[in-house]
Amino acid sequence: MDAARLKQSWSLVAAHGDQVPLYFYSTLFLAHPDTRQMFPTNMAGQRDRLVTALGHIVSNVDQVDRLVGFLTDLGADHRKFAVRAEHYPAVGEALLATLRHFLGEQWTEDLAQDWAAAYGLVSKVMIDAAQAAEAVNPPWWVAEIVGHERRGFDVAVLTLRPQYLLPFAPGQSIGVSHPAVRSWRYYSPANAPRADGTLELHVRAAPGGAVSSRLVYGCTVGDQIHLAAPVGDRLTLWSAGSADLLLLASGTGWAPVKALVEQVAAEGSRRTVDLYVGARSRSEFYDSDAIDKFASSFPWLTVTYVVGADLHRPGEFTHPVDRALADGDWRSRHVYVCGSDEMVSHSLSALARAGYHAGQLHHEGLGTHWYGPAWRTAMEQASAPDNSGGAR
Repeated sequence: MDAARLKQSWSLVAAHGDQVPLYFYSTLFLAHPDTRQMFPTNMAGQRDRLVTALGHIVSNVDQVDRLVGFLTDLGADHRKFAVRAEHYPAVGEALLATLRHFLGEQWTEDLAQDWAAAYGLVSKVMIDAAQAAEAVNPPWWVAEIVGHERRGFDVAVLTLRPQYLLPFAPGQSIGVSHPAVRSWRYYSPANAPRADGTLELHVRAAPGGAVSSRLVYGCTVGDQIHLAAPVGDRLTLWSAGSADLLLLASGTGWAPVKALVEQVAAEGSRRTVDLYVGARSRSEFYDSDAIDKFASSFPWLTVTYVVGADLHRPGEFTHPVDRALADGDWRSRHVYVCGSDEMVSHSLSALARAGYHAGQLHHEGLGTHWYGPAWRTAMEQASAPDNSGGAR
C-alpha cells in the first residue's frame, strides 16, 4: 500500500468539494437503500463530516498508531446508528466508485488495490472495536425524562433516568437523540454521578438544531430519549491532579463546570476553586439558584458573575476570562474553559498572551460535530502540525 499515492489521489478528489460527498451518498443510497435510515434527514452537515473524516484518515494512513485510537472510538460510537459489520462492504463499494468517478483516467488498478487495502484496514479496526464494545456497553441507553424545566425562551433543564446505570465522569459528554430525530447531539451532564443514576442536562435550542429544539420545545415529563456512551476526557479533572482550579463558564457551558464543582465537593478535596460564570445579560443566568447555593455551601469556592454586555459601553463585551485576568494571577492553577466556540477561542487566546501554558488549559475543543468530543479532538490534531511534520 503506497501511502504517498493515497494522499496524492485524495487531494485530487477532495478538490471537487461538495460534489464528492454528494456522489458518495447518492451511490450508497441507490445501491443500498436500507442504509439511508442510519443517517439524519438533513444531510448537509453529514457531507462535510465525510470529507473531513476521510482527509484525517488518509493524512495519517502511514501513522497507524495515530489512527487506531480514532478509528476504535469511531467504530464503537457507530453502534448507536445501528451500523453492523455487514454494512461496511456497501460503504467500501460506494467509496471506491466515488474515487474512480472523480479520478477518471488517473484511476489505475494499482491505486484501486491501495484504496481497497486501506479501507479494509479501516473497516477491520472499526468492526473489531464495535464488537469489543458490545461486551461493555449497549449501543445506547433508553432514558425517561423525569424533569423538564424551561429556564428561558430557548433554554431547558432536563432530568433523565436511564433504564440502566450509565457510568460517566464529570466533564465527559454523552450523545443524546430523540427517537423521532435521526441525529445525535452531545451534551455534558451538569452533575457528578448520583446514587439514583439520574442525569441533568442543560440544553439551549440552536437555530435549525433538530435535537436541541426537540429537547427544549417538544419534550415533556414521561417521554423517552436515547443516550450514547460517554466520550472525551479533556474536561475531566484527571489531568489536573490535586491542583487548585480556575473555572470559566458561559451560557450552557456552565453544565460541565457545575459537574466539576460537584466532583470537587464529593471528593472532599482541599482544592481552592475560583469560578467565573458569564452571560450576556443578568436575565440569562438561568441556573443562578444552584450557583448561589454552591457559593454559600462550599468555603473553598469563590463565585464571580460576569455580565458581558454593558449598556453604558455599547459595542464592548466582557468575557469571564477578561474579568478573571483583571482580578489576579492564576498561573499556578489549572484552568477549565467551557462555553461557545467564540468564548473558548477568546479565552484561550487571552490566557496564552498572559503566559499560561497549554498543559494547564482544559477545554473540550471547538466546533460541534455529529461524532462528539472525540471527533473534535481528532480533527483539531489533524489540522495542527507538530515539529516533526505530522499531526499533533
